[in-house]
Amino acid sequence: MSDHEKPPMTTAIRQLLDEGVEFSSHLFRYEEKGGTSVSSRELGVPEHAVIKTLIMETDAKEPMVILMHGDLQVSTKQMAREIGVKSVAPCKPEVAERHSGYQVGGTSPFGTRKKMPVYIEKSILDLERIFINGGRRGYLVSLSPQELIRVLKPVLVNVGIRGK
Repeated sequence: MSDHEKPPMTTAIRQLLDEGVEFSSHLFRYEEKGGTSVSSRELGVPEHAVIKTLIMETDAKEPMVILMHGDLQVSTKQMAREIGVKSVAPCKPEVAERHSGYQVGGTSPFGTRKKMPVYIEKSILDLERIFINGGRRGYLVSLSPQELIRVLKPVLVNVGIRGK
């Protein structure tokens, strides 16, 4: 981040500050549909440490937040099995934005508009430091995964699979 760029004050950042979370801000040039490979490249960090925030829903249209490594996909079949529902699918972008209050590509698990259950891929806790969206496109924060546990109180799942 250059000296003249000031990190944005988002609802995610407000929650992190309110909760006393120690974090660092990282701004980068956002690329449409670039995903975690772009932020990983721009920040010079492993894509496995860049955590994506996904808004999904059950067959009953109940929304949820799933936190996953940038280089893995969510097995929606396994996710449905783990939480005991018929199916889980990604929300349409406009639905995800309505639930989270964030623009897709800038979704943070912190400070969401609607309170939703949060699920986290278990192996994220093995990392020393993670990079996760700070509530705006082109803006990640780095923090200890233990802070995710403390603040979000997520349910641990094992649903990550290698993508294409």
